[in-house]
Order: sequence, then structure tokens, then C-alpha cells
Amino acid sequence: MLISVQALRAIAAWAVVCHHFMQIFFNFQARGPVGQAFIDKGAVGVDIFFVISGLVIFLSTQGKSLPPAQFLLHRLCRIVPAYWLYTVLMALVVVFAQPLLPDQTVDWSHFLLSLLFIPGQNPGGYGIYPTLNVGWTLNYEMLFYLLFAWALLFRLQVRLLIVAALLFTVCQAWTGYGWVSQFYRSGIVYEFLLGIAIGMIYRRGWIKPGLSLPLLGIGGALLAIYHWAPEPRFLAWGLPSALLVIACISLERYFENNRVLALLGNCSYSVYLMHVLVLSAGGFIAQRYGVNPYITFAICAATIGVASWVSYEWVEKRSYRWLKAWIDGETVAQAVPALSRQKY
Repeated sequence: MLISVQALRAIAAWAVVCHHFMQIFFNFQARGPVGQAFIDKGAVGVDIFFVISGLVIFLSTQGKSLPPAQFLLHRLCRIVPAYWLYTVLMALVVVFAQPLLPDQTVDWSHFLLSLLFIPGQNPGGYGIYPTLNVGWTLNYEMLFYLLFAWALLFRLQVRLLIVAALLFTVCQAWTGYGWVSQFYRSGIVYEFLLGIAIGMIYRRGWIKPGLSLPLLGIGGALLAIYHWAPEPRFLAWGLPSALLVIACISLERYFENNRVLALLGNCSYSVYLMHVLVLSAGGFIAQRYGVNPYITFAICAATIGVASWVSYEWVEKRSYRWLKAWIDGETVAQAVPALSRQKY
């Protein structure tokens, strides 16, 4: 895995954390330009995730004769254990510690839909969100994995076209299921295609190492994200996110072999899944006991950082190792190296 992309993944995860900090602690009421930037633009971390996901999935499957069913099982092994764990924790907090999440409720049929990555109206009444609210992005991820699995039946050169055609068919032409169709009709789904396209040009050696040009690209992408309205999202945030990924790849020689950045990238999935739970507890404490919100956030950030590392090592890595070994009929030791190639 490219360390530069891992670093960008970590930055994207923490941008989302800061976005939700402004929501949970300040109800999206800014207290300065930095806070306003995180309110308005922090959610772009999701768009960066989607572009990176398309890139990683394309690169991790090139040159392999991987049956679609095996690909899907590997992705489920990578995504499901941690997501189910934090979904269950969220439900338990809502049921037994309601003051921490006063706007949340649990409906058990909706909870089951959440575990199965099926979009559903949240019983709290605020939209199509699963029990673990941030899991809405994983509903898109699972759709992408399913369609990419079909594309594995075709040669590498046409997979981008196949996935694009399938995404358009499912998300635009398939309109018979009400709010489910409305959810998948979002333009954000096409950001996976940007990642696949980047993977194709990277594979052909068209992304050259550099410094000044990539830095200009990063500056231009950040300016576009900052100044453009977030709609249409594919154009306003998706294309700049793709430019950020390309620029980071060009800067890879400055990041390679950096274990700290690699670790931060590895932990980003757990950061994303758990941060709302930690921030909600912090927000409750800050409000209840009058603790300075920024001091509380610093404590929350440290907690998220340490807990995400524990989660990566003891939940993500070990569950993937054992499940993949069981599926592929390998020894556990043989399954260990594969984790570095199967990132979220």
C-alpha cells in the first residue's frame, strides 16, 4: 500500500472527526474560521475515502485470478467484524445510556437492516442512516464491492467501463424502490470510478514523481474544496479528492517506509467507526460538568487514537486473519501478509 495514500486516508478520517466534533459539541455553530471550515468542508473526508477505496480495490485485484465470490468474502472479512462491533456498541449505548445520545433510538428491525448494509430510515427521524450513523458510507461501499465483483469476470482494461455501467444501471435506471433508490441515486457513488481510473493510470506509469507540481495540485484541490459549494458533490468534492490522491502518489518517495504514517492509515477505519461514540461521551461530560470543549476534544482525540490502534490490532487484524484463513483454507500465518493488501 502506498504510504502517501495511507497518510491521506488518515487525514480524511480526522477531518470527519473534526466535522462531527463541531456537530456534537457546538451543534454546527462555528466559533471562528477553522471551526466553520470543518463544519462546511470536513465531510469531504468521505469523498477522499471513496476515491481511495476505488484505487485500492483496483490495485489489489490486478494480476490476480480472483473469483467474484472469494473477492466478496474477503471484503466482508475486512469490513464486517469491526462494523458489527461498533454497531452493537452504539445500540447498547442508546438502550442503556440514553443521555449520551439523546436523539437516537433503536428499532430492532432497523438494527438488523443496519447489520446487513441495507439502507433504512433511521427511527430517530433524521434520514437514511444505520444504527451506527457513520455506517451510511459502508452501504455505498458494499454496493461498489458487489458491482466490482461482477467486473472481475472481465479483463482488467474494461473493468472501469463495466463498473460504471453497472453503477449507472443500479443507481440511476433502477428506480422502483422508493427511498432505497433515492439513497443510491447520489452522485457520490461515482467517486469510486475516479479511484479505479487513478489505479489504471498509475499502473501504466503515468503518475510521475515530483514535488512542485504535486504541491500545486494539493493547493488547487484544497482551494476548490474550500470555495466551491458541495453540490454537485462528484464535481465539487469528488474531482478535487481525486487530484489530492494523484498528488499524494506523486509525493510517495517522500513518505515511503514511514511506519507512523502507515500505522495512522491502518487505524483510520477504526477511527471512523468509533469516533462518534467517543465524541458523544465527551460532549455529554463537557456539557454536564462545564469542561472546556477544546480540552475535552483533546482528551477525546487521544482516546480515539489509542483505541483505534487497539481496535486495528485486536479486532480488524485478527478477525481478518482468522476469517480469511478459514475461507481460503490457509494457515493463519499465511493469511497475515494479505491484510496489508486489503485495506478499507
